[in-house]
Amino acid sequence: MLIGPVFSREVAIAPQRTRTYVARAAYVLALLVLISTAWLALTGTQLVRDVGDLARFGTILFQILAPLQLALAVFFSAMLAASAVAKEKDRRTLVLLLLTNLSNSELVLGKLFASVLHVLVMLAAALPVFMLSVLLGGVSFGQIARVFAVTLASVLVCGSLGSTLALWREKTFQALAMTVLLLVLWLAIWELVTFGAFGKNWGGLACRTWAAGFSPWQAVLGATRPCAGADPALGPLATPVNLFLVVAVLGSVALNGLAVAMVRVWNPSRESRPVQREEDAAAQKSILGDAEHGRTGLRTAPYAATVPASTRAVRTRRVWDNPIIWREIRTWAYGRKILVIRLAYLVLFGLAAGSTYWMVQSGQAVTHLGGAAALVPLFLLSLVLVNAQAVTSMTSERDSQALDLLLVTDLTPKEIVFGKLGGVFYNTKEMVAGPMLLCVYLCLVGTLSLENLTYLLGGLVVLYVFVAMLGIHCGITYANSGIATGTSLGTVFFLFVGVAVCMRMMMAFSGSFQAQLQPFLAFMLGGGVGLYVALGSRNPSTAIGLASFLCPIATFYAITSFLIDYTLGVFLVTATAYSFTTAAMMVPAIGEFDVATGGTKDEG
Repeated sequence: MLIGPVFSREVAIAPQRTRTYVARAAYVLALLVLISTAWLALTGTQLVRDVGDLARFGTILFQILAPLQLALAVFFSAMLAASAVAKEKDRRTLVLLLLTNLSNSELVLGKLFASVLHVLVMLAAALPVFMLSVLLGGVSFGQIARVFAVTLASVLVCGSLGSTLALWREKTFQALAMTVLLLVLWLAIWELVTFGAFGKNWGGLACRTWAAGFSPWQAVLGATRPCAGADPALGPLATPVNLFLVVAVLGSVALNGLAVAMVRVWNPSRESRPVQREEDAAAQKSILGDAEHGRTGLRTAPYAATVPASTRAVRTRRVWDNPIIWREIRTWAYGRKILVIRLAYLVLFGLAAGSTYWMVQSGQAVTHLGGAAALVPLFLLSLVLVNAQAVTSMTSERDSQALDLLLVTDLTPKEIVFGKLGGVFYNTKEMVAGPMLLCVYLCLVGTLSLENLTYLLGGLVVLYVFVAMLGIHCGITYANSGIATGTSLGTVFFLFVGVAVCMRMMMAFSGSFQAQLQPFLAFMLGGGVGLYVALGSRNPSTAIGLASFLCPIATFYAITSFLIDYTLGVFLVTATAYSFTTAAMMVPAIGEFDVATGGTKDEG
């Protein structure tokens, strides 16, 4: 079989996992809750008089659910594919697969389809829910077919991108970060094309047609329209949606063809042995430095005697009092290619800064919803990258079995947790500083008031600390690095997607934002349950339980306050809720570190 035994094994094992059915049922239930919430929001403030009103409701609802499903499918297909391959590398099992009689295509395609299988199953489960919109009117079966075709093609090409990058790169953070950066860069460039930043027509085709043919976001928006938007200049393809399907298939073939041809060249990495020697030398220097500066205990005594005399004579670097943060900052703990990630982020930051400058010069309201298109994706990208750095900083230690060694040293949980947090913010300093600098620029040009700048910067600091601690928490709690990464990144993504969906529904179905509490109660309750499952299912506590249900309510209040321009309320509620949640995760991580990680260290 072309796909091979790797995919066959996943197909056989997936039905035996409880989480497969839970995820599928939760996704369908979430869609039904969204539909019910939208209906309550509409009927609570407006009068549905005839079939036309019902059809308009079905059309708007379909235009909300289709992009939402695409965003979830694109994000999770890319992240699951990248993390599945990266986990094999971290555990050094990919080399074992290369030693078997698996062909390159069986290995590459098997891992790809095994990782996106869960996304495909959830799309299949959601299809009947989308069919319900036909009963409301305003939506045809052709529109649904086009939307699902675009979504499936996007899953294939984004999963192929994540898998190929993970096979190429050595470190998990490199694979995840480069995947996210390339996805955002891809979407951002074609959004600029849509807005006419590079002209109105290319080669006889409108730029909007080109964007719909190469961007999944523009393609799904075009697929939701009743008219397919045929363009005679496209010839046999007829519509931009068909052009996108062809481009996505060709892109997937090209990416997987490259991975199949290069998988045995990239793996095992040519840098693995030199990097291992560097890490061994760094470990020896770290231990010698500890011994020189009086740090004793299990870390130094057994090993110092085994260090050769020639090594002892080598001049060593001074290790800080906290060796965890020293390693994060002063060594290439995440590979030298992390510089490429920083460069790619700076390119995206430049695009966002240029777009912001253009909007300011043209007199557009950047702080309003329509003008924030260049800023909000940058904020979300920086939060996702900080979270990815945090969770991989722990999962890499666990997969390399270094976490067990940390548990038998004289390092305290506080040193480990705060050392990791310090390393996270040092390695992502560009991602943290960039959005803040743009906010300061908006204040200097008079677009943003000094008061709102203070609220915005304070809120960003709270959210950065929250996502960093969330990554550490998931990395400590979950033994499976794939589940830890998916839970951490998924939580961040769902939080902000939930905010976007709530705002879109409020503005689409009602303008009475203060009267929206009752329709959104089920939405907030479901968000609280999901957050508690992610944060507290493994190590439950009263504080995490309270924080899990507090965050959705606080977020809803912040949304309504923002829509009525009550910025102080947005800042106070957001800062309080997410600071409390951060503390609820940090205190158990420090106080019960060994219990959370499964260690047996005696603190006495």
